[in-house]
Amino acid sequence: MLNLPNMLTLLRVALIPLLVVIFYLPWQWSYLASGALFGIAALTDLLDGYLARKLNQETPFGAFLDPVADKLIVAVALIILLERNPSLAFAIPVIVIISREIVISALREWMAEIGDRTSVAVSNIGKIKTTLQMIAIIVLLAFNPEQYTWLGGLGFVLLYAAALLTLWSMVVYLKIAAPQLLKGATSESEKQD
Repeated sequence: MLNLPNMLTLLRVALIPLLVVIFYLPWQWSYLASGALFGIAALTDLLDGYLARKLNQETPFGAFLDPVADKLIVAVALIILLERNPSLAFAIPVIVIISREIVISALREWMAEIGDRTSVAVSNIGKIKTTLQMIAIIVLLAFNPEQYTWLGGLGFVLLYAAALLTLWSMVVYLKIAAPQLLKGATSESEKQD
């Protein structure tokens, strides 16, 4: 159960409180350090899945914890960034990204319950979305927006691009799951009749 891929995933979870502390330190280097720390977490995300497949160490625990760790660190990073940038323009992509993660997690759990989890497996759109999202968060964490306005702007644009891909991938997942969702809704209404 506790193999190298799972330890990397647990490391990602352990980095969350450290990220928050470093982000709020009143030192100039806290920007770069929090961006670097999130970058390390993003690399562990790539590495744990690769190693699990390569070393044939995929486990049910890892399959559960990996997406949870990803969603936790992304949500925490987005929330602290929103606190630094309290505006509607910044809140919109944060709300879209976090909301989508909740919806898709619930959808995957439900599809797994009915034995059809593979139909909502991670798609290429989801992978591109995740890549853009990680780069955006690293840039937004690592650079003081008052000193590096163009990098702050780049991070903001990448965050919006990730949010748009987030919506697109959610629609794709929901379209795939729609027959099962509608079948489940019909079964429930027939039970009530």
